[in-house]
Amino acid sequence: MERKQLLLILLIIGTAFWGVSYSVTKMAIGADSPNTFLFYRFFLAVIVLSIIFWKYVKDTNWDYIKTGFILAVPMFLGIQLQTVGLKYTDASQCSFVAGLTVIIIPLLKLALYKTNASLKIWIAALTALTGLFIIAIKEKFTINPGDLFTIAGAFAFAVYLITVEKHSALKNLLYCIVPMFAFCALFAFFLALADSQSQWFPKNDTFWIGVIYCALFSTAYMYTVSNISQRYLSAERVAVIYLFEPVFGAIGAFFILGENLSWRLLLGGSLIFAATIISEVNLKKNKLRVLIRKN
Repeated sequence: MERKQLLLILLIIGTAFWGVSYSVTKMAIGADSPNTFLFYRFFLAVIVLSIIFWKYVKDTNWDYIKTGFILAVPMFLGIQLQTVGLKYTDASQCSFVAGLTVIIIPLLKLALYKTNASLKIWIAALTALTGLFIIAIKEKFTINPGDLFTIAGAFAFAVYLITVEKHSALKNLLYCIVPMFAFCALFAFFLALADSQSQWFPKNDTFWIGVIYCALFSTAYMYTVSNISQRYLSAERVAVIYLFEPVFGAIGAFFILGENLSWRLLLGGSLIFAATIISEVNLKKNKLRVLIRKN
């Protein structure tokens, strides 16, 4: 199996972890502060990753720490905003709206770097945007606060993925992973200190189960695989693969939280999934075949 194929499989497995994490996080937070939850999530991830990547940690220098900070800012904003969004909207809806990242990336690249994505990426992005419109926009073109937080988080994630792509071409980001999450834990700690609703030791077992799940699978596993993948896959391609996430998110919300799968969610979700397929299809000799882009 080629490296790109393996990374795509690992990314899709990670999107399943991410998708389920929306329901797990919504249950874990409840009425508690999302910032306390995020602090423990990142802190545990730092401990686990420091053990796994100790050979990189001990050789980390100031340059890698600085890059870790640069990556941590947009990533933390993305996670924090979408975690807050979960308090105001359904987990399934939040997971789909978060997929807006897929169209924000080529738009940001066009605005910032004057670079354009391929036609099929634009078609996939617009198809995904149509699906997201169906899901998020309600009667009289209203949108709830949770969706607004989630959309803002999607912008932050887009910046994060573009930044990872930029730095991964220059250095091995495995040296930056632990510093990145350490900064995220620090950001969450200060926000939790300023939050009057913070409870540092919740007695809710669901809170701690959620922390462990999100720290190990949604954070340590997924962001490590993502950072490695972007040495070989573009930010646009990674973002489109992330569109598997809301599919798993909807399934998780249905079974874990008992959320209803409305026609809007099913139709919009189908379009988003179609966008994933479009991004992987090439037309060659009048035949459609799915392949991994070869440089």
